Amino acid sequence: MLANIRATPIYRHRVDFDDGAILEIVVWRLPTPIEGCSHSFKYRLFYGSAGKRLIGYDNERPKGDHRHNDDREELYSFESPEKLIDDFLRDVEDRRAGR
Repeated sequence: MLANIRATPIYRHRVDFDDGAILEIVVWRLPTPIEGCSHSFKYRLFYGSAGKRLIGYDNERPKGDHRHNDDREELYSFESPEKLIDDFLRDVEDRRAGR
């Protein structure tokens, strides 16, 4: 994934919920943007269960910034790591509350 790129981890967090759901956030700072992005961050944010993603945000190359909601994928407008995490946690909160 980050072969030959010197990545600096800046945030990592995981929560294992009592109902079996998993929330994991990993963000790295890169020396240069990856293909498809205009910023110098690489990230993967996951909420789901083993083998089943319900909510996800990532920026795999060459797709760039995007989010997953069940089987739907849509572009995501990245502004900052803080906003990314806030948006993700809001989506997870909504899903857990049944909204």
